[in-house]
Amino acid sequence: MSTTPLPEGTPQVCVARQPIMDLKNQVFGYELLYRAAFGDTSWAGGPGDQASARVLNDALLSLGLETLTSGKFAFLNVSHQVLLQDVVTVLPPEGIVVELLENIPATPEVEDACRSLQKRGYAIALDDFTPGCPAEALLPYAKYVKIDLLSTPPDQFAPLASRLLKSKLRLLAEKVETAEALKIASQAGCTLFQGYYFCKPTTYARGTMAPRKLAYLRLLAALNRPNVTVGSLEEIIKQDASFSYRVLRSANSAAFGLRQTVRSIHEALILIGQDRVRKWASIWAMAGMSDGVTPELVNITILRARCCELLGQSSTLTQEGSDHFLLGLCSLLDVILGKPMNLALEDLPLSTETRAALLGGDNPERHILDAVTAYERGAFEAAANAAAHGGVDADMLPDAYASALKWVWSLARSQAA
Repeated sequence: MSTTPLPEGTPQVCVARQPIMDLKNQVFGYELLYRAAFGDTSWAGGPGDQASARVLNDALLSLGLETLTSGKFAFLNVSHQVLLQDVVTVLPPEGIVVELLENIPATPEVEDACRSLQKRGYAIALDDFTPGCPAEALLPYAKYVKIDLLSTPPDQFAPLASRLLKSKLRLLAEKVETAEALKIASQAGCTLFQGYYFCKPTTYARGTMAPRKLAYLRLLAALNRPNVTVGSLEEIIKQDASFSYRVLRSANSAAFGLRQTVRSIHEALILIGQDRVRKWASIWAMAGMSDGVTPELVNITILRARCCELLGQSSTLTQEGSDHFLLGLCSLLDVILGKPMNLALEDLPLSTETRAALLGGDNPERHILDAVTAYERGAFEAAANAAAHGGVDADMLPDAYASALKWVWSLARSQAA
């Protein structure tokens, strides 16, 4: 597994991200979720002072904020002591939102620290805000207020939102897991939303699939046929002009450092490798099917695909050659196509194990997928347990996720070049 190691002696940290969406279903930013690496007891107190300091250090040294957030806003949880120690100022204020945990007391020292951050251009968010909480005193320094949709009584949510909006604050609804919850929050005046509502299937549409989606589904199936040859893969890619263009642009990007210019799909397949080009084209086919869904849904599938692939390579339980990349890539195919998963998978040449895993079966492949989906939500203990059932050492999860983020970011940059 290829990752950029931290400097010697720097403890490993589990860092994941959760998207924050706007009213247009575009990513506004990411909250960074973190904790000590599995088995690290050097700061067993959880996401407190050392954890806050460590994630800032890790974001700088290991991944870089741009990779973690794709250039969007970074919402960083900050504890009481880290706030007072001014640790967050190691990062520039542009693109940073300092998220104050709900247990921070509103002391004069805390108010002074918030006032200082505000003057220096840092945006402040108040987490898990409730009526009458101590954070009321910190409202003059805040730009964002986060309200937990599940823990706030329904009869209090709208009045609370109305009061905060009068102070020109931007409201972010947390725990938005369904389309109905999104509607309630937006009607109350929230303009930012955190939760995986866009990953949940809505009412499945009846009727035939749109021709464009059907064409890309067939391309995805053709790309992933067992024992596909270089010649046939070249012909498949050439069927779509955008595929051909993207393959050539990716192959000639600086990321690969080739000494010669790649002028044909055949050259790309030989120089870059058939497996890599097939993965690229599979990603683009999946993106082509995603009309009508948020782009973040596609980003999550790509990240899952790479992460599942890296973990699958180290599993002691899955069969050699199992296509874990395709496992992650198809994990949200039901949402993308608006069809039940069993129907969405009908025309894909999946292995018995992969198909069973995607349909919720109890096998190592499913446990690996569960480990990845739990990790991306910041449910790190659940991720570790699922990884163990999938034959994967839990200590590999942070590196796999970090490496997958870098791979996705590198692919995105090669396309934008």
